[in-house]
Amino acid sequence: MSRSSYRKIKAYITKDGSEIRELMHPGVHGNANQSLAEARVPPGALTLAHRHRVSEEIYHFTAGRGVMGLGETTFAVAAGDTVAISPGTTHWLENPGPGPLVVLCACSPAYSHEDTELA
Repeated sequence: MSRSSYRKIKAYITKDGSEIRELMHPGVHGNANQSLAEARVPPGALTLAHRHRVSEEIYHFTAGRGVMGLGETTFAVAAGDTVAISPGTTHWLENPGPGPLVVLCACSPAYSHEDTELA
């Protein structure tokens, strides 16, 4: 059984500039094929456009409102929305505020810095 505790997980900054907490990752928790992280984009912030060569991502927004770029499309996102991101698709988030934009990010295969390319 793999298990983690939010309060024990330290946040770090990814290549795109978002604050991430790896809630479940094979390199840490022993699960096999995917990762789950919480990303926070503070008010007024914009993540760097990036893509993942191999990983498919699913973003589920749990708090806040923002704008997402996905390929050539830009659209509003808010708590309760879910977006699938195919491998190789450039994407970014902007948070105009006033509160944090919070996203659960599921990746399969699991997230890796090496799979992340800035656009």
